[in-house]
Amino acid sequence: MCTVCGCSDLVTADGKVMTHDEAHRLGLAHSHARAFPSEAVSLPFPHVQATAAPHHGNRHHYGTGPAGVSVPGMSQARLIEVETSILAKNDAIAAANRRVLKALGVLALNLVSSPGSGKTTLLCRTIEELGDVPLAVIEGDQQTSADADRIRATGARAIQINTGKGCHLDAQMVGHAIDDLRPRPNSYLFIENVGNLVCPAAFDLGEDAKVAILSVTEGEDKPLKYPDMFTAAQLAILTKLDLAPHCDADLAAYEANLRRVNPAIHVLRLSTRSGEGMQDWLDWLRARLAEKAA
Repeated sequence: MCTVCGCSDLVTADGKVMTHDEAHRLGLAHSHARAFPSEAVSLPFPHVQATAAPHHGNRHHYGTGPAGVSVPGMSQARLIEVETSILAKNDAIAAANRRVLKALGVLALNLVSSPGSGKTTLLCRTIEELGDVPLAVIEGDQQTSADADRIRATGARAIQINTGKGCHLDAQMVGHAIDDLRPRPNSYLFIENVGNLVCPAAFDLGEDAKVAILSVTEGEDKPLKYPDMFTAAQLAILTKLDLAPHCDADLAAYEANLRRVNPAIHVLRLSTRSGEGMQDWLDWLRARLAEKAA
């Protein structure tokens, strides 16, 4: 993974695959842009070039085509080939993680959300409510061990993963953390991913399910703006329910938009402050662990 921007391999115009670290050293990459010599227009960064994409009206849409993304100088077919190759490496490690967790009967949940949705607060309350049930937590953040420290204060075991400039956890990071944690049989493993509604959607960690956490303060349109995340999730939790009357949140619109992008998604409404909805969440957890054990 690139230590500058957190992405995987980069493909140059001549088809050569190099790491992002190599590309940065050669001056071929900045952020997520690629440099290609032909049909290019200058950008504020002197070593970065990109071709203009077609747009309609006042919208510049770079997500058209089968690949769902645009990279200057690369066809949609080549983009799909490159992405498939990158994700295949991650998926192989994720499959190994899944085999280990399955053998132990561990229910692994990947908690995903934007920053500030209340993931860590929900986890702390969940740990308290579950009582003596064996569990462990993997915390993902770019920097600090603040969240892992909060989890450990509840008495639970936790490992902090700092991704640096990386924007998501990947299967290899989680595999190393599992080795260190050595989860107990028939237990819970909560993976709190980096706060980000984009990249974590694409990376399988070996979990049983992605749980998307969406606070009622974020806006009812978020599932429509970030559909990949909510399509990948099996469960969506609307948090900070006690704030809904104070921010004119339309809870029905939240649920309708979630089901527009994922008709099969299960939705829970919850407030960690008041405790409303916590029992539904705990019941869901216990039912999923029982299924895993069976």
